[in-house]
Amino acid sequence: MSGAAPDALDRFGIWLAERANPIVIKEVRQGLRQRLFVVFFTLMLVSCVVISLIAFAASDGHEPRAGQVTFSAYFFALGAVEFFIIPYSAYRSMAREREDETWVLLTLTGLGPRRILAGKILSFVLQGFLYMSAAAPFLIFSYFLNGIDLPTILVVLLLTSAFHVFLVSVLVSAATLAEARITRALMHFVVLGALLQAVGMGIGSGIGLTEWAKSWSFSSLETVAALAAVYFFVTTALLFFEAAASRLSLSTEPYAKGPRLAFFSQVVAIAGFFGWAALVDGKSPLVAVGAVVLASYLAFFGTAISADLDGMSKVHWSGPAARWNLLKPGAFRGYVLTVLCLVATLALAVVPWVLEPAGFADEEVVPVAALAVLYVLSYLAGSHVLARLLPGPPSQVGVLARLMALMLVTMGTGVPPLLGAFADDPSMPLLNIFNPIIGLVNVGQGKETGVLLGVNAAVAVVLTLTTLVLLRAKDKEPLT
Repeated sequence: MSGAAPDALDRFGIWLAERANPIVIKEVRQGLRQRLFVVFFTLMLVSCVVISLIAFAASDGHEPRAGQVTFSAYFFALGAVEFFIIPYSAYRSMAREREDETWVLLTLTGLGPRRILAGKILSFVLQGFLYMSAAAPFLIFSYFLNGIDLPTILVVLLLTSAFHVFLVSVLVSAATLAEARITRALMHFVVLGALLQAVGMGIGSGIGLTEWAKSWSFSSLETVAALAAVYFFVTTALLFFEAAASRLSLSTEPYAKGPRLAFFSQVVAIAGFFGWAALVDGKSPLVAVGAVVLASYLAFFGTAISADLDGMSKVHWSGPAARWNLLKPGAFRGYVLTVLCLVATLALAVVPWVLEPAGFADEEVVPVAALAVLYVLSYLAGSHVLARLLPGPPSQVGVLARLMALMLVTMGTGVPPLLGAFADDPSMPLLNIFNPIIGLVNVGQGKETGVLLGVNAAVAVVLTLTTLVLLRAKDKEPLT
């Protein structure tokens, strides 16, 4: 019987090794042997030890904020690694595969883009958790110095882990974007700037939480907000991962399923969070804020999801039922999914107010929510129409649709105030009727609300129907 336990343990190890992602094993081994890991792991531990000695020597047990200050010092050392060093290493690891042209060799192993990218992301996430596990005893030590409680420490660590996963996923995804050398050089500077900003945001938010939340409970608003932030970071990381895997997949693969499922899950979560807020207090401006946030999210990610190659739906049709499977590739399907989410957002904001206008929301909340959705419908449809009317290669229609969306939003927000300046009224309601910023401000103040809503609703309906017909016609054409 004495040999049974080792045999079972060996079998479990063999089973785990066979099913583990080989990219994870390769990257973790390579990462732990690098001088970069040894140097920064040692520096972090030495910094934590020095901070502990100083805190122990300076604390007499009566200083009420000693633990909070000590925790902030520990967190600064941990955050520099979690929010800059490891995400940047993940970006460089993926970028080198493209620069050295070893990506093709990886794909020849038969793992596929999804498993390769998952291995890259998971390996650096594991390295981050290794740093965090080494710093955790020091962070918990600050609890014994007074000024901070254990739930706050655990919440900050949870948010740190989620933000770390988000950064690693975003940067690995960003490394798959650049093809040309000049583009990779520009992307490198963009990544460095974004990471410096992420370090400031991550460390500042973690330290700020210790100041803001003195105590946590499962029923408190702070806990709900923290859990919502964790969900947002993790699902957004999944969305960027799926987008990168989709970008590197073959056109014959169902590459659109992962990104669209992640996109839809986030839409449901955001709508659920603000719907809960509306039930708690329907008259709160949070309802309008929720609709604007959700509409902005749909505008950003919906533009990318619907900007697919024309004719991809025809390639992936396998029967009448598959033609309306919104998880399959194709610009038409992606656009329909985005429009349905926008219409559902509009219904969530308007229908309860129509059924019970006095008890659900005041007269300013629903018009703002409705107008935000109408703006996104109009600009999204307009970008698709322009992208297909302008001359250009069919393979670039997705990029052109994104550029048209950016151009339309820039013109819609910049040109009307410039013209209004000559009339001594930059916020003139009728002049800014299609301005997504000033228009929302005007309708929130009750200026020309009926005209703003009516005109934008008519334009949104006409452009949306035109885009649906146009994209459906493009689906019937052969892929070029």
